[in-house]
Amino acid sequence: MIQQPLVIAIDGPAGSGKSTTSKEVARRLGLGYLDTGAMYRAVTLAVLDAGVPTDEPEAVAQATREASIDISLDPDDFWVRIGGRDVTSEIRSGRVTENAAIISTNAACRADLVARQRALMESDPRGVVAEGRDITTVVYPEAPVRVLLTASEDARLARRRGDVGNTVTNEQLRTQVLKRDQADSALVEFQTAADGVRLLDTTDLTFADVVDAIVTQAREVITKEAAQ
Repeated sequence: MIQQPLVIAIDGPAGSGKSTTSKEVARRLGLGYLDTGAMYRAVTLAVLDAGVPTDEPEAVAQATREASIDISLDPDDFWVRIGGRDVTSEIRSGRVTENAAIISTNAACRADLVARQRALMESDPRGVVAEGRDITTVVYPEAPVRVLLTASEDARLARRRGDVGNTVTNEQLRTQVLKRDQADSALVEFQTAADGVRLLDTTDLTFADVVDAIVTQAREVITKEAAQ
């Protein structure tokens, strides 16, 4: 068990393996887990359910600021709630996926969510593994462990296919994975590692290899800090 809070920031494009990796790293190190993508999805759902015009950025930003979102930091008991209502499964619906860019590409929405995410990361005394697209560069650039996961396009599409099964067509899958990345790139650089961020290509690595690499890096940081 880690004796002092540790923040591990993990970014990457869709299908790079950041969610499953982050959860397991959190389990291995006894840390909390924050899925920032789930927060964006939850706000998207809140905006849609409120009937806010999605083509009016200021109205969307205001609805984002007013959204009552709660999210679990437990990797083994993950849930998301809007106004107390459990929406853990609903935020993964096609309706939300297709509209998530209205939040992720709105600078005012991102600013509000970044503040919420940082507050959540600092609320857990154990420390947190946070994953998303801008954790290493915007949300928590001072994190002692910062990693950018990447993978080939084919690998990312195959992994997402494993998640969604046959519920979407090949074209819908490409839209979910690649076009969402392209849209988010307009505001956030998550395809290239920033200074001090470790680039980890997961294309030919096993899940265990990726987890071990990050856990090892985290333990080296812990050992170094303990020796100071």
